[in-house]
Amino acid sequence: MKAIDVHAHYGNHCPRGRVGLVNELRSGTIEQVRARARAVDVCLTVVSPLQALHPYGGTVVKANRDACAKAEQYDDIRFWAVLDPRRQETYRQVEELLQHPRCKGIKIHPVNHDYEIRDHGDEIFAFAAAQRAIVLSHCGCPGSFPEHFIPFVERHPEAVFILAHLGNSADGNLGRHVQALQLTESKNVYVDTSSIQSMSGRLLEWAVEQVGPERLLFGTDTPLYFTASQKARSEFAEMDEAVRRAILYDNAAKLLGEEAAVGT
Repeated sequence: MKAIDVHAHYGNHCPRGRVGLVNELRSGTIEQVRARARAVDVCLTVVSPLQALHPYGGTVVKANRDACAKAEQYDDIRFWAVLDPRRQETYRQVEELLQHPRCKGIKIHPVNHDYEIRDHGDEIFAFAAAQRAIVLSHCGCPGSFPEHFIPFVERHPEAVFILAHLGNSADGNLGRHVQALQLTESKNVYVDTSSIQSMSGRLLEWAVEQVGPERLLFGTDTPLYFTASQKARSEFAEMDEAVRRAILYDNAAKLLGEEAAVGT
């Protein structure tokens, strides 16, 4: 079953500048990311560079330029433009990159960029709303739990928001993402599956039971996690084939304007 991966990365994984075996194993070149995707019929992968999210060997601006170049080089790659609200130059760059046909929106990471969404949410979502852009954010940590984002989405309804990492929560509450969806009547809020917690038995099935499949999107967080494992979890979920197809491909194709994405 073909899929679109809305949440992927490439590059060196080095949070806080730390190095070691874990970082080595969770790193991957764009070529490795593409090969793992093609092996399991992921026909389109939307990436953000790890160097923009762990800026300890690069910068956000430089990494965004590289992601744009990678998307121009490979037809099966799209990219998120990373925004760090503490650095005003990234607003200017992201505004420009959003005009690129292979840029699918804005990526933010409050944890790695060391801020709480309550301190920058209005400016980020006002900016996204003015651009009518999608925002994808890491969430599940103190200061960036899923429910913390909902007020900003509701105040800026022209923006579309993807809560990343279904089931990820520092306090062990696997239901936070689904509960956040239930807090809002907005149809512009989605959740992606890019979490190791999404592998939990029946979490994905429970999410569908609670909120339906229409706002669930397939993501892998590759190269941190293995694409084939994440794909199998959704492809063999205990639900109707049409529902699995919606999560893996149809919802993202419509949201990203990639209905014609086919092949490898």
